[in-house]
Amino acid sequence: MNKTLNQKAWFLVLPVLLLVAFSAVIPLMTVVNYSVQDTFGNNQFFWAGLEWFDELINDDRIWDALWRQLMFSAIILCIQVPLGVFVALNMPKKGFWASFCLVVMSLPLLVPWNVVGTIWQIFGRVDIGLLGYTLSSLGIDYNYTSDPLAAWITIIVMDVWHWTSLVALLAYAGLQSIPDAYYQAAKIDQASRWNVFRYIELPKMMGVLMIAILLRFMDSFMIYTEPFVVTGGGPGNSTTLLSIDLVKLALGQFDLGPAAAFSIMYYLVILTISYVFYTVMTNMDKKEG
Repeated sequence: MNKTLNQKAWFLVLPVLLLVAFSAVIPLMTVVNYSVQDTFGNNQFFWAGLEWFDELINDDRIWDALWRQLMFSAIILCIQVPLGVFVALNMPKKGFWASFCLVVMSLPLLVPWNVVGTIWQIFGRVDIGLLGYTLSSLGIDYNYTSDPLAAWITIIVMDVWHWTSLVALLAYAGLQSIPDAYYQAAKIDQASRWNVFRYIELPKMMGVLMIAILLRFMDSFMIYTEPFVVTGGGPGNSTTLLSIDLVKLALGQFDLGPAAAFSIMYYLVILTISYVFYTVMTNMDKKEG
């Protein structure tokens, strides 16, 4: 028996497609157009081909910013994922305190990015900041405005404070989905706490952990506001990440062609690494299925 398919549902999706085309596709095509052209003002453009891409690929400043960005994202993931899992494992499972912990863990996520940067900029100052003044009183030479190591530690700790809650909440959701029968069977078998975590909790959390890793990588790789507010990319260029370098090129120097080419390369790097994470997640789901 042949069934008649109703295609009217596409009319419900059409507004979303138009919104995506207006907010994403059209700006992307504009950036692509700028990336292959040059201008000397007066809205006059000249064909440049792949000149800007070739120039950026051979620019050591871009490669240095890329390595700093990769190092920042790697450090963030290595700290936040284990720390988030540890917090989730030690959170109450039921009752008032479970709800209380969930609310407290959600508070850092509600703070806007520019406010986070301003808070830590003041917090780390030696003259008026609680952290800077305390470390100075203890005899620790801490000044994120002149010491590259202190600047790196500041922006890393700032990001850990801001986003570890996201990993913890996702891991907690994964733990809550584990049936009690698994724990009862482990108790009967007298399994150790480590074995319970390794063979029961960790496999059940892998799906949400991969989502957490993907989200945190994309966000940390595109981070701009917080480190820019705190350090401005300094001291020197020690904390100049790709996003900061891109904004300086686009708005500071107003080089539209190189900035457009830079943004496309930036986008392709994020897209490629995110696709790798997505492929790993899909393969894991197939194996579990």
